[in-house]
Amino acid sequence: MKTVAGYDPRGVANRLLELATDDRIPVTNLALQKLLYFAHGHFLTTKRRPLVSGYFEAWQYGPVHPLVYRAFSSAGAHAITDRARSIDLITGQQRIVPSTDSPEVVTQLKWVVLSYARLTPGRLVEISHASKAPWAFIKQKGEKGIALGFRIPDDVILERFKFHKVFVDETPRYGEPVEDTPLA
Repeated sequence: MKTVAGYDPRGVANRLLELATDDRIPVTNLALQKLLYFAHGHFLTTKRRPLVSGYFEAWQYGPVHPLVYRAFSSAGAHAITDRARSIDLITGQQRIVPSTDSPEVVTQLKWVVLSYARLTPGRLVEISHASKAPWAFIKQKGEKGIALGFRIPDDVILERFKFHKVFVDETPRYGEPVEDTPLA
């Protein structure tokens, strides 16, 4: 479902997981957060509008969308096998959030899966921690008490997403983290 502020992030996450599953790529919640963030950043910089509604926050291992994190937190450090669910406010029953089916979004997500999904979680964290990129910028502001919490606004992503680079070294600087935690 598309809103003025972007698509339901759980529906976009569900589509990302389906595409990764089609390519036989297991995805943990930590990796999903980075894939969703990269998809959002690329979409925002190319289309000049947000891919997902809501916001990302700067957590220990990079950007995290709190709503999506909660939707998949039960998977822990394991590959996600379920899909995000929501509760029908009228019936009170849980249902799977429909996967985003917009052709321009699916094209973007396929590119993200092809470009990033086979990277290790440690490599995804390393890319998300790039100097001058949104996560590092907000983390630095938050540590100085200048930022309100650790939210990463879309205008910061739009301005600083270009600082992400893919590094090809032997081992990721941050090792292979299994789960993310908030900075504050």
